[in-house]
Amino acid sequence: MRHLILGYAMDASLPLFTREDLRRLTHINLAFGLIRDGGLTLEKLTHLDLLPQFRAWNPDIHIVLSVGGWGAGGFSEMARTAEGRRSFARCCRRAVDEYGLDGIDIDWEYPCSDLAGIDADPADRENFTLLLQALREALGDHLLSVAVGASTEFVRSTQMDQVARIVDYVQIMTYDMRSGFTHQAGHHAALGASRGDMSNLNTKDMVEMFHSAGVPLEKMVIGAAFYGRLWKGVRNANHGLLQPAQTVGLSGPRYSEIDEEYLNRNRFVQYWDADAQAAYLWNGEDFVSFEPMEAVRLKCAFVREKGLLGIMYWEHGCDPSGELLRAIEEALHSPSVRAGRGTKRL
Repeated sequence: MRHLILGYAMDASLPLFTREDLRRLTHINLAFGLIRDGGLTLEKLTHLDLLPQFRAWNPDIHIVLSVGGWGAGGFSEMARTAEGRRSFARCCRRAVDEYGLDGIDIDWEYPCSDLAGIDADPADRENFTLLLQALREALGDHLLSVAVGASTEFVRSTQMDQVARIVDYVQIMTYDMRSGFTHQAGHHAALGASRGDMSNLNTKDMVEMFHSAGVPLEKMVIGAAFYGRLWKGVRNANHGLLQPAQTVGLSGPRYSEIDEEYLNRNRFVQYWDADAQAAYLWNGEDFVSFEPMEAVRLKCAFVREKGLLGIMYWEHGCDPSGELLRAIEEALHSPSVRAGRGTKRL
């Protein structure tokens, strides 16, 4: 089985891609197209002229336009009518044809929820499915995927069994599982559960949940985080793990900043949680959840063992060195994966 390796890239990150990056990837997800007046705009993507170079470096690369993202509105309003869905789907097909893209990825965050400050409606549950059906009809054999929130709320607010039959694959955002809505410091992208953690906020439990909701394992792509989450004012117990904090999970350092600004600096020590198969930094007050190479490798081993389709990551510009992408490629083609050294085990 050839596993997919998908990299999300915001516009400013597109010039950072190297020939080696392109060789390692199977897909690039361009972030983001947006909805305006029921149609599609690519105004945030100013480096589309680089796409021919990417295809020259890797003729087999799939370049997919991702539409939406956190705080991107317009989905609920557009999807409420059949004509609205058809019109938007036609816009997506025109963009695919005009820019020579391989497909569309829908990143509606999230149906039935106005948490991101966007419009929502209980009918989003059914309209999400109907929108994807309209896109499938418009796109024909081109790729169609969805990025889905790793939460019970997302499953309850969608018809994932029907969605899975329409799309080519389902990308579960197994990061930000603990984020800007919780005061409990913990792993935001863990593979498994920490000892004593009954929240189900981990990759293995999310895969089982979406599978129970009707998504075949062979259509699932899980996510790796190339960035961290930061909690401040954390209670000094258990090295901060699963402890209350004065802040919610703030945007943390990019992977490229971990070495330079955190490791062995400002009293930060790196710890390895063997139960969660995840790492974090702790200095007695602040807690940083992030994914080092060993955590990413173990996620890839899980992809292989579970028979999943592949792994994606957010976001390419967070690791311009390419270190984590290399780790992903090696792990998906290596006969064995072991956790790395240099971490304290709890």
